[in-house]
Amino acid sequence: MSDKRAVILLSGGLDSATVVAMAKADGFDCYTMSFDYGQRHRAELQAAERVASDMGVIEHKVIGLNLNGIGGSALTDSSIAVPETAGEGIPVTYVPARNTVFLSLALGWAEVLGARDIFIGVNAVDYSGYPDCRPEFVEAFERMANLATKAGVEGQGFTIRAPLQMLSKADIVKAGTRLGVDYGLTVSCYQADEQGRACGKCDSCRLRAEGFTAAGVTDPTRYF
Repeated sequence: MSDKRAVILLSGGLDSATVVAMAKADGFDCYTMSFDYGQRHRAELQAAERVASDMGVIEHKVIGLNLNGIGGSALTDSSIAVPETAGEGIPVTYVPARNTVFLSLALGWAEVLGARDIFIGVNAVDYSGYPDCRPEFVEAFERMANLATKAGVEGQGFTIRAPLQMLSKADIVKAGTRLGVDYGLTVSCYQADEQGRACGKCDSCRLRAEGFTAAGVTDPTRYF
């Protein structure tokens, strides 16, 4: 084990699995964190466990939250339908404050571990309109992280790394394929069933399928 440690947000989807592979390729000892936050697509938690095991991370941690207690998103409130076509503006699949909360908890674990790097798989190209996937958000959180922590105040600052930020979905698939990511282990669908099979209709499924097609890579996604 080296002193080059990183905490990586791992949802179990295509993007975050690619980020784990990138961090490993960069020589980081990887600690992955997932969240059981009341999401309707809970199959992603099993996918995250599979990815973490397959990639040999040092430790995989699942944190329980209750974001469905505040609702406001089709991903946490079953009374709101998951849309099958992309609309205008910020979609109903946006989960209020999700990445802010997730990064905050990753920051806490990183400080405990002595890790100085936190990876997140946000994307500003195919980001579906989510405000907490933009470069401005990542930069602002990094500034906050270094103001709000003992490590930051003592000069051992944190870096928030978003290596997928300016990549297309096809570029992400190509990068992960080169690094040996088994995308058959991942789940990206917003309404996947208990077996992890995808609907093939939601925005996340559409972006994923288009990425594999554009990359010229066989799509291992299972559909119901």
